[in-house]
Amino acid sequence: MRVIVVNSGSSSIKYETFDLKSLTAASKGLLERIGTEDSRLRHQWLTPAGRWEEIVETRPVVGHREGFSFILEVSGRSRSGSEPPEIFGVGHRVVHGGEKFSEPVIIDNAVLRAIEELIPLAPLHNPANLMGINVMRDLLPRVPQVAVFDTAFHQTMPPRAYHYALPYDFYRTYGVRRYGFHGSSHRYVAREAARHLGVPQDKLNLITLHLGNGASATAIKQGKSIDTSMGLTPLEGLIMGTRCGDLDPAVHFYLARKTGRAVEEVEGILNKESGLRGICGSNDMREIQERAQKGDARAELAVEMFCYRVKKYIGSYYAALGTIDAVVFTGGIGENSALVRTRTCKGLSGLGITVDESRNSAAAGGIREIQTGESRIRILVIPTDEEREIAQQTVEIIERVKGRAR
Repeated sequence: MRVIVVNSGSSSIKYETFDLKSLTAASKGLLERIGTEDSRLRHQWLTPAGRWEEIVETRPVVGHREGFSFILEVSGRSRSGSEPPEIFGVGHRVVHGGEKFSEPVIIDNAVLRAIEELIPLAPLHNPANLMGINVMRDLLPRVPQVAVFDTAFHQTMPPRAYHYALPYDFYRTYGVRRYGFHGSSHRYVAREAARHLGVPQDKLNLITLHLGNGASATAIKQGKSIDTSMGLTPLEGLIMGTRCGDLDPAVHFYLARKTGRAVEEVEGILNKESGLRGICGSNDMREIQERAQKGDARAELAVEMFCYRVKKYIGSYYAALGTIDAVVFTGGIGENSALVRTRTCKGLSGLGITVDESRNSAAAGGIREIQTGESRIRILVIPTDEEREIAQQTVEIIERVKGRAR
């Protein structure tokens, strides 16, 4: 039996299937540019011989329903005539669960209405997530569908961490508060850190750093999120590929007045034209590092700003936690950039955080430790796997509900 994980975006569908017993990946793929003449599907599958093979096809795909049909057709061809596997459940990534959802839920009509009501908090994401859910419910009406929310892991934050210093009625009436995102990634690496360290998760204090095109930091106390860098939306916090991160709120109004741009235009600039791209013209950290090494001053500034912002969050979360067992780097940049890890941790020896440069720069897969022997705090690099985390949560909630039904 298989578990399917679906991440439905506004113009893309990312998916992965897992073996139910082992939760190892069996197939995965990405359909991009939905709604265009050149929609592109890359479908990969694991052969019985243990090798990954792939099919890449381009064709016009009008919408998500046609997109899922395209995926099913291509995945059927990859099985070479063998019977399709039985599906245990489908897990859907849903970006915003607001305060309504603190854990995954079996999707029914009431859950769909609740996700729809939360669209104002995630207007770019929740509608696309809903499209994927509705299509999969139609295609697999007898299969349990589960919503796994990016915000759920952070629902353990105390009020002092999630409230903004705004008129309280904005919170009561409009839900204006900090929610946090990347919850599946932070939950996954926290679980993996506990396994690696041989310590129960509820005994660990961690600072987890998901650093990629989207980036966030989380303070985890005894296994629970108590603070995180993203806020009402994913714009707050660390510098990201195209998002500005923390910003004086008056900048929005100043730019609108000075440039004559509408508020919506300024919002678009802060989300899509800022961050690393705004500073040096690129949001690819690999390219930026190469340019910095060749003396590009703007690229060097982008790297320094990125690492400095992460370092400040480590310090503030250390203070919030009181004591920590480990700092965890994950995400595309966190896992692959030794330079970013070095610069982020430089100068933190007073907190007991010291990187061993030979261990840090060594090429290695899987979980690894990069601290010196003198470092009081463990420094871990843990590859994230949000899809696997969603699959695991999907299995857990379905089995829990089935157990109650029996």
